Amino acid sequence: MELVLSDGERLEPLGKNYSVIVSDDHGFGTDAILLASFCGVTGKTKACELGTGCGIISTLWFKNGCRSITAVEIQQKACSQFEKTIRLNGAGESITLLNGDLRELKGVLPQGSFDLVCMNPPYKPLGTGIESRSEADRIARHETMCGIDDVTGCAASLLRFGGRLCMCHRPERLADVIVSMRCAGIEPKRIRFVVQQEGKKPWLFLIEGKRGSGRGMTVERELVIKEADGSNTAEMREIFGDYMDGHQ
Repeated sequence: MELVLSDGERLEPLGKNYSVIVSDDHGFGTDAILLASFCGVTGKTKACELGTGCGIISTLWFKNGCRSITAVEIQQKACSQFEKTIRLNGAGESITLLNGDLRELKGVLPQGSFDLVCMNPPYKPLGTGIESRSEADRIARHETMCGIDDVTGCAASLLRFGGRLCMCHRPERLADVIVSMRCAGIEPKRIRFVVQQEGKKPWLFLIEGKRGSGRGMTVERELVIKEADGSNTAEMREIFGDYMDGHQ
C-alpha cells in the first residue's frame, strides 16, 4: 500500500511482511523487544499496552498472532505515527489505538476485562539524571506523565482476576516496582534479569505479576544478550527471529 511518511519518519522492517514506522522522537530499543517476548501472548490473549510509543510491542504481538490488542499513548505525534504502522500491516481489525492518559482510563476502557497489561515505562524518577532535551524524550524516559504507581494502579483496574501485568525496568527500581505491584493487588510471580554478557551485572529486569494471586515468585535464569565474541546468544537469535535478517 502507498504510505506517506512525515519528515523524520522511516520504515524499520521487523521481518517478513511486517514493519514499524520509527522516528527520532518515537523509536524502540532491545528492552521493548525483550518485553514483547516475555509477555508470551497467544492468539486468544486480550492485551493492552500502555505507553505504546511507536507501537513496537503491539506490532510484535500482532506479528505473533495476537488479534485483540488495545494500545494507549498520550502523545498525539506518536499516535499519528503508529496509525500508519497499523495501516501498513493491515492490523486495523486487531489493534485499537487510543490517544489518552493512562491515569484517566476509567469509563474509557472496560474495567476488569484484559488478560494482559504491559508497559515499558519511563525509567528515571523526576529530578534524577540529565533530562532529555526534547519533550518526547522526557515523557518516554522520565516520570513526567506517569510513575510506577500510576502504571500498577491502571493495570489493576483493567485486568481480570488472574490477569497479568508485565513490565521491564532498571534493577535500581526493583523494590519500587515490587512494592507498587503488591500494593495495587498485583502479586509479583516471576522475574528475569537481563545481562549484556555472562558474568556482567544486570542492566534490566522483566517482571510479571498476577491480579489477585497468592504470594510466591519464581526467579528465572538470566537472559544473556551477547556471547563473549559479541555475537547474539542462541536465545536472543530466537527472540529476534527474522527481524535480524535485515540487520546482520
